[in-house]
Amino acid sequence: MDAKGWVLTAVEKLGWAGEREIVRWLDEAGEELSRLELQKALAALLAEGKLEQKGELYRRATPKGSRRAFDALFEE
Repeated sequence: MDAKGWVLTAVEKLGWAGEREIVRWLDEAGEELSRLELQKALAALLAEGKLEQKGELYRRATPKGSRRAFDALFEE
């Protein structure tokens, strides 16, 4: 698994998490990433729309397509 895959897995398991929590989870999983690799992976996942950011915390992005479909179904 590449760095983005590890970071995405960590964020999925943790929910809302900051860089420290992500690094701690990765260390416990046996995967070591430098701060630079982590920041690049987070930036790439944000750009791809796979993560959401609120302040210094990250979480898995909610799927937008299903939300739009739900809204269209019940729109008055």
